[in-house]
Amino acid sequence: MREKRPLILGLTGSIGMGKSTVAAMFAQAGVPVFDADSVVRQLQGPDGALLPAIEAAFPGSTDENGVLRAKLGTIVFGDDDALAELEAIVHPAVRAQREAFLAQHNNAALVVFDIPLLFEKGGAGDVDQIAVVTASQDTQEKRVLARPGMTEEKFAHILALQMPDSEKRARADHIIDTGTTLEATAAQVKALVDKLST
Repeated sequence: MREKRPLILGLTGSIGMGKSTVAAMFAQAGVPVFDADSVVRQLQGPDGALLPAIEAAFPGSTDENGVLRAKLGTIVFGDDDALAELEAIVHPAVRAQREAFLAQHNNAALVVFDIPLLFEKGGAGDVDQIAVVTASQDTQEKRVLARPGMTEEKFAHILALQMPDSEKRARADHIIDTGTTLEATAAQVKALVDKLST
């Protein structure tokens, strides 16, 4: 019999589907949420633990404010080897933070791992169940193109790197539809929390 630990729900969804909003709803419902993106920003921000390793691998890609995202992006964009080198620096550090988070919340009935590229990066095996946040293609497009600096070309490139929404939904244990009111979405989250916490 395995030792008692929280049920780990992986939360994922394509760009513009409302995953951050849903993650906040889980947190408001009292569920501990591990935000992978936030951890990466912290590790790469001012005095971030990964700055020396990133600077050593990609000279000129950091300064006192942390990683120069645009500069580093230019270096690794389209270069699979460089991207793999960066991921080899970042992923183990994120994994360590995630394990510490899990140890800290070991008595919780349920925890959420908010991981944008859960399927794409092979993280599905690290969670017990998966919830996919979804909305219609039209809603997704409107949300994403309303973001500052976003273009149709950028949006198309991001989508090309992500597993199609239909495939994510097919692999999900739970689907949360955000193409409705915030209240209706929050009700879906609460129902899921109640179901998984018992």
